[in-house]
Amino acid sequence: MGKTKALTGALLTAATLTVAGCSGGATASGETAAAPADPNAVSGEIKVLTHRTDLVQNGTMKRYAAAFNKTYPKVKVEFEGITDYEGEVKIRMNTKAYGDVLMIPAAVAKNDYPKFFAPLGTTAELSQKYRFSDKTDVGGKVYGIAQFGTANGFVYNKALWKKAGITEWPKTPQEFTAALKAIEEKTDAVPYYTNFKDGWPLVQWTSNVGSVTCDAKATDKLAGPVSPWKAGGELHTIDTLVHDIVRQGLAEKDPTTTNWETSKALLAEGRIGTMMLGSWAITQMQGAAKEAGGSPADIGFMPFPVQKDGAFCATLVSDYQQAVSAYSKSKSAARAWIDWFTEKSGYSEQEGAVPVVRSAPMPTTLKDYVDNDVTFVERSEAETAAVNDIDNAAEIGLNKPDYRQKLIDTARGTEEGGLQGFFADLNKRWDEAAKTAGS
Repeated sequence: MGKTKALTGALLTAATLTVAGCSGGATASGETAAAPADPNAVSGEIKVLTHRTDLVQNGTMKRYAAAFNKTYPKVKVEFEGITDYEGEVKIRMNTKAYGDVLMIPAAVAKNDYPKFFAPLGTTAELSQKYRFSDKTDVGGKVYGIAQFGTANGFVYNKALWKKAGITEWPKTPQEFTAALKAIEEKTDAVPYYTNFKDGWPLVQWTSNVGSVTCDAKATDKLAGPVSPWKAGGELHTIDTLVHDIVRQGLAEKDPTTTNWETSKALLAEGRIGTMMLGSWAITQMQGAAKEAGGSPADIGFMPFPVQKDGAFCATLVSDYQQAVSAYSKSKSAARAWIDWFTEKSGYSEQEGAVPVVRSAPMPTTLKDYVDNDVTFVERSEAETAAVNDIDNAAEIGLNKPDYRQKLIDTARGTEEGGLQGFFADLNKRWDEAAKTAGS
């Protein structure tokens, strides 16, 4: 389950890429998958594709379907769990047969959504009810509804931090590295764990764009020759902290040997202090603590160490978005499933995730954030396509691990150069790409 769930977290910030040959066959009708007014008037069979193979195999999805059928008795739901979800579904989308309900693969460019998915309604209407609607907005219409959202921050072992004498969240990057230094000096634990080898956890750092300045449009503002890594920029602050943690010897000795699955148990047992992850990881860490005979209450979650006007901020980002295939012959039944799963299934609560429905309360996993008045910043996706175009043209990869792996190698001295030269190169590539991307 860990790897499957880990993929979910990694894709929260995954860039949309245009897929060569992903044509979907004939032109879609553009017919709206409207929410049905009368459950008894909806019938048909639908196939739901999911990356959560664990929930298919252990019968959880079947139980969701049984609950769904109490409201929609004439709809038959079939699930297909796919291990290599991104790779497999990308191939299937060269045909018209890619299920009735599916998570939108990261490989599909946002502007291509109308080719593959049925519109679910207007952005003006759906954004009032659901978070993250603008992530799938194309031309004023919404093409997907998120399964849930996640807040960003550091998962940490509270007991270990307390043992090192730290009882308050660091308010600056300098205070944060000082706290890690205290863990190094007063305990036998690894203060920070990069998960360098698996790679995808390094992408989680990008999700802090917006947290640093408490600006919902911080990512949108990257859409241009803006030198994102200049002094004072959010990525400069974020990646300087990554660099300093490693440079000061506060991470594992050999990052090329890290292991995601092992790291969960190590943090739960207090042998690792801290990891940058989305709040989706909290329940996994709590589960690992329980399995290790420890206390799930030792698992904490803290915001990025910067305050604005005396308060911490944390970005909220969307998980996979559920969509209806443009070629589904049971669009009404498919939409009924999405609405029910989003609003009635309890899936979001079970995962300890940020609810998509705006009126729903925050989960208990984020109690520390709520109790400490952390400001939640719902990240705008208005310029996502433009930012991704620049990022791809610059060959940097804000949502890939490669450039941060190189940053870590620079910090530990296995890659030539220094931090300022590293940032200068990124800025130059970004700004040059911004002048040509999308033209």
